[in-house]
Amino acid sequence: MSRKRPKPEEIVAKLRQADVLVGQGHSVAEAVRAIGVTEVTYYRWRREYGGLKTDQVRRMKDLETENQRLRKAVAELTLDKLILQEAAPGKLTSPARRRACVEHVMDVLHVSERRACRALGQHRSTQRKVPRGRDDEAALTADLIELARRYGRYGYRKIGALLKAAGWLVNDKRVERIWRREGLKVPTKQPKRGRLWESDGSCIRLRPEHRNHVWSYDFVEARTHEGRKFRMLNVIDEFSRECLAIRVERKLRADDVVAVLCDLFSLRGVPAHIRSDNGPEFVAKSVQSWIATAGSKTAYITPGSPWENGYVESFNAQVRDELLDGEIFYTLKEAQIMIEDWRRHYNTIRPHGALGYRPPAPEVFVPASTAWKAVLDQPNKHLVEKTPTLH
Repeated sequence: MSRKRPKPEEIVAKLRQADVLVGQGHSVAEAVRAIGVTEVTYYRWRREYGGLKTDQVRRMKDLETENQRLRKAVAELTLDKLILQEAAPGKLTSPARRRACVEHVMDVLHVSERRACRALGQHRSTQRKVPRGRDDEAALTADLIELARRYGRYGYRKIGALLKAAGWLVNDKRVERIWRREGLKVPTKQPKRGRLWESDGSCIRLRPEHRNHVWSYDFVEARTHEGRKFRMLNVIDEFSRECLAIRVERKLRADDVVAVLCDLFSLRGVPAHIRSDNGPEFVAKSVQSWIATAGSKTAYITPGSPWENGYVESFNAQVRDELLDGEIFYTLKEAQIMIEDWRRHYNTIRPHGALGYRPPAPEVFVPASTAWKAVLDQPNKHLVEKTPTLH
């Protein structure tokens, strides 16, 4: 059985003992036999540790240990850098992306799963456990994609509201997860506008407090396929966000504005205020006198300040974004029919963010089994044959 290798401190002590014996007059051979080693070992020790003291040897050993630790740390950091460089660009925000990236790094750099997971911040149990998903995931995904195809300008919140109206019991986070996983379009967020304030801090905007309190109307221009212009007169109730009327004609004058208001006053009642800009059709004396005679008041915005008429300006932007920019009208009659159909969809089906993702004026309450027919004209097969599973 071989003896244990002596520690550096023990070797230095034996060398110093041999030096003392030699200093007392003993020969080197006798000193070597006294410390219990061969002459070859003695001279090898002298070459490695000659002239060192015990504390110096201990310090040298600590430095060697520290040097090994630093070399290992540098190697680990270098490998981490290679792994991160090999990883996909961008943030790995989801476990699925990190799972795919770990597998890619293992194949390219030939590192272990443990090492790749540690570098990319992925727990090993998450890496090994493949998500099974819910039983209704495929059906929900198909319905969501169909709605996104039909309403291409809607975000995931509006699509989620339509899914709930169709009978699906889902939250916005699950809808957003499927939305992003399928790579569907997310519309850009509109910038927020500042409020209107006087110098004393009081707000000067007339705010609607109930139905028929404040109406607002404005014109929007578009063109048919041959390039001819047509105008749209949009009238909305600012409190309920309901679109009361959209009059579509080649030309609209002050008399046409009075005719539209006359029909609405007869059907809806007389509003307290009517807000508009300072267009010639709205500031005409015939329009002002007729509105005053009917018992309502006009509320004109400051010239050159369309943000003061924000409700109808927002509605005009929605009309243009969701309808006008995506349709080609070959005749004026086609434009009238399609715009009126969109107005009914806007009032009865389309979710409105300011109303808690409910439509402004739903006609009637329909059960979940028939609500889907109002959302999709041609539903998928599984929508008719099964009822969504409640979670």
